[in-house]
Amino acid sequence: MSTAMPDAGSTGEFSIRESAWILGVSEADVCRLIRIGVLPKVRRRSRLVVPAHALARLLPAPGEGRAR
Repeated sequence: MSTAMPDAGSTGEFSIRESAWILGVSEADVCRLIRIGVLPKVRRRSRLVVPAHALARLLPAPGEGRAR
């Protein structure tokens, strides 16, 4: 599996799999976050995607990484 950052493309949306990779959680966890309303979803044809701005909300700000 590649460790490169997934490309959001021009739409600024990520698939469920890409969202899970970015957040460091399982795909089931991303689906759970969508189901309980923490993450919004957008349907693009037959795919569910998560807007990039919604993922950015859940990520720590630069310099606020986890303590070692």
